[in-house]
Amino acid sequence: MISRLPRSPLPPALRPPRFPRLSRRALPALALVLLSGCTGGGGDRTPPDGRAAADVAPALRAFHDQRIDWQPCPDQDGTVQCADLKVPLDYADPGGPTVDVALARVPAADRRRRLGALVLNPGGPGNSGTAMVRWGWQGFQGPLHDRYDLVGFDPRGSGDTTPVHCLDDRTRDEWNTTDDPGYDHGKVLAQACQARHADLLPHLGTRDTARDLDVLRGALGESKLDFLGFSYGTHLGARYAEEFPGHTGRLVLDGAVDHGADPGRLGLEQAAAAEAGFRAFAAGCATEEREACPLGADPATAPQRLARFLDGLRDHPLRTGDGRSLTAALGWNAILNALSDGRRSWPRLREAIEPAVTGGGADGLLALADEADGRTEDGGYRTAADAFAAISCVDGPPAPPEPELRADLAELATRAPLTSGHAPVGTLLDPDCRSWPFRSPEPARVIRAPGSAPILVIGSTEDPDTPYVWAQRLAAGLEHGVLLTREGGGHTAYDKSGCVRDAVAGFLVDGRMPAAGTSCPSD
Repeated sequence: MISRLPRSPLPPALRPPRFPRLSRRALPALALVLLSGCTGGGGDRTPPDGRAAADVAPALRAFHDQRIDWQPCPDQDGTVQCADLKVPLDYADPGGPTVDVALARVPAADRRRRLGALVLNPGGPGNSGTAMVRWGWQGFQGPLHDRYDLVGFDPRGSGDTTPVHCLDDRTRDEWNTTDDPGYDHGKVLAQACQARHADLLPHLGTRDTARDLDVLRGALGESKLDFLGFSYGTHLGARYAEEFPGHTGRLVLDGAVDHGADPGRLGLEQAAAAEAGFRAFAAGCATEEREACPLGADPATAPQRLARFLDGLRDHPLRTGDGRSLTAALGWNAILNALSDGRRSWPRLREAIEPAVTGGGADGLLALADEADGRTEDGGYRTAADAFAAISCVDGPPAPPEPELRADLAELATRAPLTSGHAPVGTLLDPDCRSWPFRSPEPARVIRAPGSAPILVIGSTEDPDTPYVWAQRLAAGLEHGVLLTREGGGHTAYDKSGCVRDAVAGFLVDGRMPAAGTSCPSD
């Protein structure tokens, strides 16, 4: 079972600690104050009007009108502020139980020319937006931090917002490491999540998170939402535009996720993209390192050699220095997750593979696997993997019927023969939601968001996690979508191209939408 959670779209030096354990904040119940008295500037923008949009449902007005009590985040120097936002657990019952959404903010550097708040989402689903801001805000220094408050939030089910933690650490170890083809990953996780979070699971879908995002917009005092979303964050942004087209300001969606096709088709396209990234890495090792490459000097056979080594771990796992075992499941997850970084991950991967292939030294690959799985040094796990499944499964349409699944698996063997052989079903259905107790009744459909403001969609031609064709389809489906292309590999584009960063800043700060068909090189 491979569950490749998208990485942070920030340069490595600026990424948050891989799996931060954030303490739950108990903020005092004080009078809450929003920033005011700022002046506008830049393009045709005006400063925030201090109140939510007028078309908010009366039952939700109190949520939109709440004041956010920003306080210095614990264990930091005061640059970053933290708070909570109350939202309904069930939007059909706004007077019922509530959820505290965790927030983090870095105020704009140029207070006189501040444009408002820019809400960030790092993807997943399940990754922490507060961690992105708390530990990685420096990745947005320049025009974005100068003119915007950078605001992150933990979507429901993740981080510090009603975190979903279904498997105990021992069971999670087995879930991640087993090579037993009879182990039903989807059923094990679904039963555990149902036992622990039955009341929460139906309310973790992206539609509810989009509604939380609109409450956040109102509580921030913004009449329009400005948003920068990565990977799954592109789906959240698109759903927001569909739900609240009149509230859209400037939305940027980088590393686009497409929910307009059935799960089998999406799984096939993602697997083919991952296979291409895997082959490029192995062939590149042979071409660039020659005799020093542990996979040999022939780029035509290097991918097969690496795949055979990883598949061989099923019958002959390697022991590590601390007595753990590197299985095929762990080895494949280590490689495919690292390749989300594109070419800049290659030196690190070669260093991890060389001792494993040549001498049985598994520590490097196991460290990469732990990084991918969210396993900490003490053997504990962060909640992102459980949130990934919980949110994805609530969102997704019903699983394909068995005849269709068998046909998809046959096509998978053709399109991704190297990277799917160890776990075909886990590769095609990631996550495997067939046993999940709560599913969306909505069929797969194209998001059009009629009436929204123009939306900038960014895709990378060799993205191994969100294939370029997804960005093409998302931009084409949106009534006011414009596609910006980055040439190159790795997941998401913002941190891999100065041209893309300039285009994003030009759009968010000055309202300059790139011309349709614009293409950017990688750094």
